[in-house]
Amino acid sequence: MARKRLQNKVAESRFALPVTAVYATLVWLAGGLTDNGMYIQFALFAASAFMMMILNNQNSLIRIYSRMVSCTFLVLTAMTAFLFEKYEPFAVQMCMTAFYLAFFSCYQNKNTRGRMFYAFLFIGLASIFFVQILFLVPVLWIIMAGKLMVFNPKMFWASVLGVVTPYWFLAGYCLLTGSHEELIRHFADIAIFNPMPLYALPDTKRLAALALILLLAFTGMIHYLRNSYGDKIRTRTIYETFIIMNLIIIAFVMVQPQHTDMLLPLLIVNTAPPAAHFIALTGTRLTNMAFCTITTAILALTAYNIWM
Repeated sequence: MARKRLQNKVAESRFALPVTAVYATLVWLAGGLTDNGMYIQFALFAASAFMMMILNNQNSLIRIYSRMVSCTFLVLTAMTAFLFEKYEPFAVQMCMTAFYLAFFSCYQNKNTRGRMFYAFLFIGLASIFFVQILFLVPVLWIIMAGKLMVFNPKMFWASVLGVVTPYWFLAGYCLLTGSHEELIRHFADIAIFNPMPLYALPDTKRLAALALILLLAFTGMIHYLRNSYGDKIRTRTIYETFIIMNLIIIAFVMVQPQHTDMLLPLLIVNTAPPAAHFIALTGTRLTNMAFCTITTAILALTAYNIWM
């Protein structure tokens, strides 16, 4: 019988998610949840965590009993305490998790136009807070065709309608309030491409968080590509989607680092499942040491970000 190491005991524990949820809440309290009235941000974070849990349950992302997907999401998001004062990153993160819930439910079913509409409706909502997310739409169409195998004219137009629907309401509001110029500037921002000079790069705490998330992302991606044979075809499709999206978002961060605050939550959504797969389904001495080291680094960086 294979020896269960610390990482396996944590990954398979029924107490892992409740303990992690309490930990994340304490981090938010230490980061100023009540003192600074960050209730909207916390509610968006909690909704994202709940949807990640549903995403894991509905799609059996890990082939053993484990809540590591939700736990990894919670600790990585709590680590980015420097984002707590902004609600936009957490709104975009929640929209991305809601998108995946609807998007993956369309797998190999070309008669799910309603679900595809709602999936891209959340992308449209996210673009109100971060218009550059629209760059991901063509990638998602390619995934629809190549991975989910549901691309046809009706599904395509359902996705287009989903993206533009929030703007029908927003445009009406802008016309009523006479603020249509703000809507024009909103879309004009998507055409702005100004590489950030070295002196204006993200600060130390953002670079440290980004580096740690990237380490987990590549660890999870490499592990999954080497061990995907043990999962069902549907599960492989979902993980391949996470990997593709992660690579695109990483390239986006490298090219336009001024958007780091908005892209970090998206990276976390796409990194949590592969990283959780690595933690839950490995059990060597080396991977156990890696788990302990990464956990310590996350806790230390979380404390540093709260202190700063």
